[in-house]
Amino acid sequence: MSTTTGTPGDTRRAARTVTDVFQPRNVLLVGMLAVGHAAAGHWSGLLWGLLGALCAGLVPASYIEWERRRGTWGDRHVVDRTKRAPIFFVILGSIGTGSLVMVVGHAPAGILAAMLALWVMTVGLLAVNTVWKISVDAAVASAVVALLAAAHSPWWLLGYAMTAAVCWSRVALGYHTVAQTVAGASLGAATPVAFLLV
Repeated sequence: MSTTTGTPGDTRRAARTVTDVFQPRNVLLVGMLAVGHAAAGHWSGLLWGLLGALCAGLVPASYIEWERRRGTWGDRHVVDRTKRAPIFFVILGSIGTGSLVMVVGHAPAGILAAMLALWVMTVGLLAVNTVWKISVDAAVASAVVALLAAAHSPWWLLGYAMTAAVCWSRVALGYHTVAQTVAGASLGAATPVAFLLV
């Protein structure tokens, strides 16, 4: 009886699928909707969550795509660390704007806490990025799991299987080292501290 093993091409295709499916904008869309619902306790929280996802994930992703089409960088992964600063500033501005709208609109405290957490995490990513390339994908995947665990239930910590898969994919594709993904995931895991402030 013969056995077959996956080829390097199979591994790369699997890693590409994981990194595309669980890219930050997708993870934030699902995660912020769930956090918003938990924060409000009813369907209206979904609207606040959608605003959070728009500001934290969709606006930055659109900016990255716009710059990619202009030829600023090759793809959404922006592998050159020195070109990443403008992205972080767009994220900070977008999350800040969304948070202001939430304050004016009297959004539930939980969704505001999540936005604060993501804003602080982005500041951390920007600071580290000035000297060392850290994985944003790993940070976001970890942060969303941690925020869901804080907002809903510790059972959401099982979602760290997804975070581990994202870390693996980033390394397998050569975008990051193991240390860079672990650092990103660790930074993301600290986000629920914001919930202690509300």
